[in-house]
Amino acid sequence: MADDARRSEVPDDGCCERWSRRDFVRSLGAGLLGASVPGLGLPGAAWAGSGKDESTPGRSAAAETAVARFYKSLTKPQREAICFPFDHKLRSVVKNNWSIVKPAIRDMDKEQKALCREIMKGLTSEEGHERFMRQMKDDSPGGFEAYHVAVFGEPESEKPFEWVLTGRHDTLRVDGNSVAGAAFGGPIFYGHAADGHDTEDPKHTNNVWWPQAEAANMIFSTLDDKQRKQALMEDAEADDADTIRLKGGSLPSTGLSIATLDGQQKQMTRKLIDTMLAIFREGDAEEVRQCLDASGGVDSLRLTFFKEDDLGDDGIWDIWKLEGPAFSWYFRGAPHVHAWLNVARRA
Repeated sequence: MADDARRSEVPDDGCCERWSRRDFVRSLGAGLLGASVPGLGLPGAAWAGSGKDESTPGRSAAAETAVARFYKSLTKPQREAICFPFDHKLRSVVKNNWSIVKPAIRDMDKEQKALCREIMKGLTSEEGHERFMRQMKDDSPGGFEAYHVAVFGEPESEKPFEWVLTGRHDTLRVDGNSVAGAAFGGPIFYGHAADGHDTEDPKHTNNVWWPQAEAANMIFSTLDDKQRKQALMEDAEADDADTIRLKGGSLPSTGLSIATLDGQQKQMTRKLIDTMLAIFREGDAEEVRQCLDASGGVDSLRLTFFKEDDLGDDGIWDIWKLEGPAFSWYFRGAPHVHAWLNVARRA
């Protein structure tokens, strides 16, 4: 299928970018890798090797072993189309809607499609898998098989590797703990336009990720007037990968410091993080917790809500951000959900 024809099958929501491999090659030649920036995946990140934490997903995890079998199944033409060296700059890119390579999962044979589904199931929790499948069905004609996957490195060897899935409202990774100190193997993105609606109703009916925003707004409801003034800003940050660049010691003092909250509110913040992590496999969730602990824990985070694009003008904030020195999670619920996430042991 021609690239332009394939792209036409993806709904144009006015804010979600498409990016084919052809576009990538063109932009690379022009020096315009805007989404591959320092603090966003580290294209040359070191192989974790024998120093990796065994509690995080390693090469023997279910998703990783399925990646190795998937890689082995690829023909030479397929490898030429979707496989790259591990240190290729394309691996670190994160976008809200793009084709990392031209072939889609639907272009593969029956065994390869099944392996991609096995990998996807392995990188999520049971609940998360159901939610991702609903999201993909709503967001792309053909659902899961309309998405694209690429392989970096050599999954069959002891060398580092990463499997990346992209498409409308997803950039997800499986890396066997190949990227040292980076949760998920680098920054990720997930989103949803519920029931295919570009602009959702204020309650975000049927949006699979909106429970995360409900948990954040529960925290806001417990704040006093002074805390609300500190937590609430007028203008939202840009809806792009740069907003989750890890800031380290340069983290701004905007937003509300979690360290200033009482014990119950801090526990609600932990619950908020757990709500987000519940969609992923436990190994990745545990790695996020370890990274957060290594960079200062929950007390190092700042929570910010934004008045901009408050759907329904109901004071239930659609856009908010939880950020620390090496933790950045930006949730935009307007006009529908976009969620950017980047977590490491240090910036």
